[in-house]
Amino acid sequence: MGDVAGTLFGITIWAFPLILAVTLHEAAHGYAALAFGDDTAKRMGRLSLNPLRHIDPFGTIILPGMLLAMGGVMFGWAKPVPVNFFRLRNPRLGMIVVAAAGPAMNVALAISAVLGVYLVPYVPEAVQPWYVLNLDNAIFFNLLLAMFNMVPVPPLDGGRVLVGLLPRPLAMQVARLEKVGILILLAALFVLPLLGRQFGLDVDVFQWLVQGPVEDLGRWLVKVLGPKG
Repeated sequence: MGDVAGTLFGITIWAFPLILAVTLHEAAHGYAALAFGDDTAKRMGRLSLNPLRHIDPFGTIILPGMLLAMGGVMFGWAKPVPVNFFRLRNPRLGMIVVAAAGPAMNVALAISAVLGVYLVPYVPEAVQPWYVLNLDNAIFFNLLLAMFNMVPVPPLDGGRVLVGLLPRPLAMQVARLEKVGILILLAALFVLPLLGRQFGLDVDVFQWLVQGPVEDLGRWLVKVLGPKG
């Protein structure tokens, strides 16, 4: 029974915050699109806070769990919320707002988790370790999702924000990366570090662009917003 309880404890402290982070990230895209006039997500049943509508079993659960267990890069994905950018009022501004809505939601959730530390004294003592670890992981996962998704490479949210901000000729060039952007990211996250190690070089792009800034931002949020002393 102890092993089962320990396993459930380990699973829930990362599964709950991760699923919540992914669900609200995708829902935020859908609500932002609806606010700008595109009801595609609503019509397809994706304007929902039900995690089952957004979770990709492999990309959201299995792959991140495997990578965490191996101590590797935290990587995964959810089912993208469908958005018809041509139906948005003011498509360029709409694209920026819709794309940024997901990462913005994750930052808000990370801040909420920091503030949740103030409730620790009111949580039953037996549950406090589980509660605190959920908050720790919520801060980390949400900042990780926000930072990673704002990398300015399509099809990530940051790439779409960049397309919306650039002058039209440059925007069209960047938008063409949509189909190969994920391959560029996989090469940068996994292939480059492997090649670097063969030559004794540190080419950990994920650490430079995402994990390092996430850790710094997390410490700053806790220092500024968390309990003192």
